[in-house]
Amino acid sequence: MTPIIESASPQEIKALQETEMQKMLAYIGEHSTYYKKLFKSNKINISEVKTLQDLQQLPLTTKDQLQQNNDDFICVPKGKIIDYVTTSGTLGEPVTFALSEKDLQRLAYNEAISFACAEVKQDDVMQLMTTMDRRFMAGLAYFLGARKLGAGIIRVGSGIPELQWDSILKFNPTYLICVPSFLLKMIEFATNNGIDLAKSSVKGAICIGEPIRNENFGYNTLASKIKKGWNIKLYSTYASTEMSTAFNECGEGKGGHHHPELIIAEILNDKDKQVKDGEVGELVITTLGVEAMPLLRFKTGDMVRAHTSPCNCGRNTMRLGPVVGRKKQMIKYKGTTLYPPAMYNVLNDFEAIDCFLIEISHNEFETDEILIKIATSNESEEFLQEVKDHFRAKLRVTPTVEFHDKKTLNLLRLPKMSRKPIDLIDLR
Repeated sequence: MTPIIESASPQEIKALQETEMQKMLAYIGEHSTYYKKLFKSNKINISEVKTLQDLQQLPLTTKDQLQQNNDDFICVPKGKIIDYVTTSGTLGEPVTFALSEKDLQRLAYNEAISFACAEVKQDDVMQLMTTMDRRFMAGLAYFLGARKLGAGIIRVGSGIPELQWDSILKFNPTYLICVPSFLLKMIEFATNNGIDLAKSSVKGAICIGEPIRNENFGYNTLASKIKKGWNIKLYSTYASTEMSTAFNECGEGKGGHHHPELIIAEILNDKDKQVKDGEVGELVITTLGVEAMPLLRFKTGDMVRAHTSPCNCGRNTMRLGPVVGRKKQMIKYKGTTLYPPAMYNVLNDFEAIDCFLIEISHNEFETDEILIKIATSNESEEFLQEVKDHFRAKLRVTPTVEFHDKKTLNLLRLPKMSRKPIDLIDLR
């Protein structure tokens, strides 16, 4: 189920995007209260915006603007809204996203072609190990995508290794859709309960929410640990509620493939200008084909690197490398620029660390401080020094590291309304 456009020439891909972009601009110019005001106040004639280069002259949309003017982004009457989802906002209150029937069909198409990109076929069975409730878009998208592709799906939900293994042994799924760190708990349960991992039906996992690759596309520490315990294929995926689109890896494992019929992607520097080829910048997206809440040049806050060479799988679409970090979570610590994923990778090197929480704050000089709270059975000074030395070796800096009780730490990491663990608290 690979769309023809994904193996088309760059010129054909660009032409399709420009056609769809013009339709999108005409649509929001007529139906979006927010964008109508924006175009009028900036004296923008959208009929003059014809190319992707022209698009770069239009104003950007920020998360704060989306939150402050949430309802003004909705382009359909309430009667056409089929589903509501929410995502965390930068100003405290969640941001609502409305979806029409057309949007749900688009969501299903996106996930179906994304699964197909990750080598899932119609005769495969997927086990969904994330929630479909709590106004969460991703779980619903995965379910709809499996149906669109024609694959089977088992809706187990998150957590509980015993229940996950019960489903695997009963229904023989071939793919798991899960947060990759949870696979370590699955491996531990199997080892402790006499389950032969090599004989399981599972051949691959679609990994969500956490990175599994370094920037050179090699497996990071987390993925290496998983592969050591369970030799299944791991596929990285990157998506967000705002995009209603996913960037999934193919079997080559060289970045998440762009679906050009669904989204326009720009990579911008700190001055909101296009970065040079191969440079890291902030991903900015324009959704195509979205009916209820389309977004124009929306700043995701995610720092990524684009790869434009053709892939060995036959697709010619742009690929996104692993998310380097969140723009607002960039840390300047003792002259070194850090992003949280780099610290996660260092901490995941230690089998003895049960869980961790990173706190970022400002000191009295308004410079960044890092406090890492770890829960471990080995609370010795030697182990603490080993962790600090590993940070110095890998990242050239040594943050403050403290021992904390696992139960207390998990209360902070797993708040009641959270849909996934929180490993970073930014107090700046």
